[in-house]
Amino acid sequence: MVFVCYNNPDMAIIHNFAVFEGGDGSGTTTQLELLSGRFAEPGLPPFHAAFEPTGGPVGVLVRKVLKGEIALRPETAARLFAADRNEHLYGPGGIVERCGRGELVASDRYTPSSLVYQGITCGDQLPASLNSSFPLPELLIFFDLDSETALKRIASRPGKDIYEYRDFQIKVRSRYKALLPRYEEAGVRVECLDASLPPEKIAEQVWRAVRKMPIVEEALRNRSFVRQ
Repeated sequence: MVFVCYNNPDMAIIHNFAVFEGGDGSGTTTQLELLSGRFAEPGLPPFHAAFEPTGGPVGVLVRKVLKGEIALRPETAARLFAADRNEHLYGPGGIVERCGRGELVASDRYTPSSLVYQGITCGDQLPASLNSSFPLPELLIFFDLDSETALKRIASRPGKDIYEYRDFQIKVRSRYKALLPRYEEAGVRVECLDASLPPEKIAEQVWRAVRKMPIVEEALRNRSFVRQ
């Protein structure tokens, strides 16, 4: 496998930025919703839940590709994912802007998804090239789930995406596990969680991981000081 080389010491990390990753059905969206509720508590930093593909013009097109409504070459889809991410990062109200002004941003999917999914569909080289200049998150949480359990969860959905079948999801899980050490080597804190656990138990593990981020630690210290 040829993945992006993230051991460049000059590679930027976006502080205050967390990413949720996992195969389809692993619960990333559910956990992001639960985490959003946690940040409704007073005394915590401003929180923004983000998603990829985004709700922007390119992201809407990507979602149509995922649903099979538009048929494109895998290489074209990979370029669209990267274009949507570029806007997500640098566009008005994007990740860089929000994190820079002291918000904590958590995104349901980011560069690892492209390296895994598009790596399967069109080979490693193009996704690696398209994503090599994007900055890294401070925290990456991987929701690990076996493909059989994931597919049982997906079966209850009203419609399936083009990647939601057994053989593909087996490859997805394997490639995530091969990729995550590259992020750790680059200075990203990686947390691997058992996504087969009940959602409330996973949510507590997510919170323990997120609360170690400096922006949250400082807010909790300040909140504790005020209460004294």
